[in-house]
Amino acid sequence: MVFGINTCIGKFHRSLPVSWKFPSLGWVKINTDETARGYPSLTTCGGIFRGSMREFIGAFSVFLEVQTTMVVEFYGVIHVLEETQKTGLNNVWLECDYALVCVAFTVRTNVPWMLRNR
Repeated sequence: MVFGINTCIGKFHRSLPVSWKFPSLGWVKINTDETARGYPSLTTCGGIFRGSMREFIGAFSVFLEVQTTMVVEFYGVIHVLEETQKTGLNNVWLECDYALVCVAFTVRTNVPWMLRNR
């Protein structure tokens, strides 16, 4: 019990070092992530843009209603690509949580059908 609340804490398996690597000069790094309250459920995706001097360039957050987490990751990356095209950013380092999303941009058939015409 912690602060009068019953808790169940899982076993700790291993520790992984986590660090943010800034992009090279002239590049913009964009990190995207999603959040959901269940599966499928109400979802949101967002991202942050930072320059090579670690400066904040911009951020976004989009509410997507009921979706799966994978679809939300796709929406986040698509939103980033649309924004970079509008603003003329040519050198972009994009990070997201799903390897499948990255692979989908080389093999079109991996993109969920509802997103193919976006």
